[in-house]
Amino acid sequence: MSEMIRILVVDDHIVVRRGLIAMLETEPGMQIIGEAGNGSEAVEQARKLVPDVILMDLVMPVMDGIEATRQIKQEMPSVNILVLTSFSTNDKVIPSLNAGAIGYLLKDSTPADLVRAIHQVALGEGALPTAVTRQILAQIQAPLSTPEQPAEEELTERETEVLKLMAHGYSNAEIARLMVVSNATVYTHVSRILSKLNVSSRTQAALYALKKKLVSLDESS
Repeated sequence: MSEMIRILVVDDHIVVRRGLIAMLETEPGMQIIGEAGNGSEAVEQARKLVPDVILMDLVMPVMDGIEATRQIKQEMPSVNILVLTSFSTNDKVIPSLNAGAIGYLLKDSTPADLVRAIHQVALGEGALPTAVTRQILAQIQAPLSTPEQPAEEELTERETEVLKLMAHGYSNAEIARLMVVSNATVYTHVSRILSKLNVSSRTQAALYALKKKLVSLDESS
């Protein structure tokens, strides 16, 4: 990723889309490189521009945001997707995460929350509000790995410690500082955690930690 976070804004409501663009253009370190009004346009623009982050609406004509997310991640795994929507129901949240989005934010969030989430997603570290996480955990019944996948491997004590910090929303740099290790060491731990748990993102790993009660949403980090 370049020093500037290159962003593609996707929303079928032009007033919302242009409002987001106007706001983010004033943020240092962020560059709006394109916009799209539906999922099909989003896929085309992503192929053309290869942004660092896509702000993805979900309910759109022609192609919805979930299918667009799935296609983009299949073709361009390095593109990180932050869902920005008015819907927090599990028929939207869980399919979005399964499709490859690593962040999920509601449109009534504050500008500061949005900017923070973009920075997290740009680093590949995910962003999931506590309220959305609670709703997911309240309704998820099936394990995160499918029957076709091998069962998750047991984490080492050190990996479990890293996973707990990930679930609390700490970045790699913050984890490195707290554990007094290098960023490279944390990166290695995170990669092994994702592999052992058979998940594709930090967001899914954090949900795993919460579901397995390794951490609690109510405890202080």
